[in-house]
Amino acid sequence: MLQSMLTCPKCGHAALEEMPLDSCRFFHECAACHTLMRPLAGDCCVFCSFGSVKCPPIQLQGRCCP
Repeated sequence: MLQSMLTCPKCGHAALEEMPLDSCRFFHECAACHTLMRPLAGDCCVFCSFGSVKCPPIQLQGRCCP
């Protein structure tokens, strides 16, 4: 899957976002409250922390971004 519903942990705003195929997204700014989302401890990217679907590298290999 190449899209994930990203939900802001601060305001709850959700938006469908396209995920990069070959890399992790470490930062994402919420369109509603402008909070800069960062991965939670142990996660490689914002999609793994706040998305409805894990990032493509995790989906394909079970691991991501060394």
